[in-house]
Amino acid sequence: MKRIVILYSTVDGQTLKIAKRMQRRLEATDNHVVLASLDEPMKAELEDFDAIVLGASIRYGKFRPNVMAFVNQYQGLLARKHSGFFCVNLVARKPEKNTPQTNAYMQKFLKESPWQPKSLGVFAGSLNYSQLRFFDKHIIRFIMWMTKGPTDFSTNQEFTDWGKVEAFADNISSQ
Repeated sequence: MKRIVILYSTVDGQTLKIAKRMQRRLEATDNHVVLASLDEPMKAELEDFDAIVLGASIRYGKFRPNVMAFVNQYQGLLARKHSGFFCVNLVARKPEKNTPQTNAYMQKFLKESPWQPKSLGVFAGSLNYSQLRFFDKHIIRFIMWMTKGPTDFSTNQEFTDWGKVEAFADNISSQ
């Protein structure tokens, strides 16, 4: 049995939803999994885990500042442990942009990060215009228009490939 921590940084909740799906998958194979937000203090010592997974969402082309702050603070520990990183973004809804090698946000992260995770995942997020604030709704609609995505304000669509999420969790478990 492995002790695995899944840390996440989310804006609208899809990264948390993905992390919970990973947790269920990993626990189904007798792993002990702790889920923790980067926004809250850790209740356990990271050193106590066999594997560390970090998941982060993209908003307006950027990760939240707490993601790189975490990486910089724990880069030595992350390098010693089995570790994984996954990013969640709407660009990944396109088949040609949904792998670590083809996703610009993942490539930018790897270029800027002192940590080079052993396992990488890229997952498409969800788009629910009705839950967005006025400003976000219009900016994201403009971005969707530019990238040929859904622009109808009644859109409530999840683009996440759950099979890919479970395959990523299986990879973490098997390492």
